[in-house]
Amino acid sequence: MNSLEILIADPLNPDHADAIVRLLDGYASDPMGGGEGLSDLAKANLTEELAKRPTAHVILAFMDGDPAGLIISFEGFSTFQCKPILNIHDVVVSADHRGKGLSKRLMEKAENVARELGCCKLTLEVLEGNTIAQSAYRACGYQGYELDPEFGRAMFWEKKL
Repeated sequence: MNSLEILIADPLNPDHADAIVRLLDGYASDPMGGGEGLSDLAKANLTEELAKRPTAHVILAFMDGDPAGLIISFEGFSTFQCKPILNIHDVVVSADHRGKGLSKRLMEKAENVARELGCCKLTLEVLEGNTIAQSAYRACGYQGYELDPEFGRAMFWEKKL
């Protein structure tokens, strides 16, 4: 029988730090994560930088002691609601542990964190072609964001610096 542990990670804990970097590097190497692993700079500094940010929340899943999944989220703020928002920045389930319901369990933990913080909503971005993730997110109650159907759904844009 598999033993699952889902916990709030401490990025300065060496075991947690190793799991965070390994899982995120695996995701970044996947085509859905860009197809290129983390840079040496990110590998060496990511967990220390996360630990410096009090609005960063990292959730880890271990299956039989093996790093299996990860969510990294950051607090934002809704000016319309005058309450915090929790943005899920990364959702990772390692290839060895996919299809076991881990993303749902991780998302439940993220929702618990958001409720404890008094957030009015959770947000995330997902690629149009990542239909597996979209299906998982819909099953957890997520949907495209729109204020008024006449103006359409929100789009996620970026400007690289």
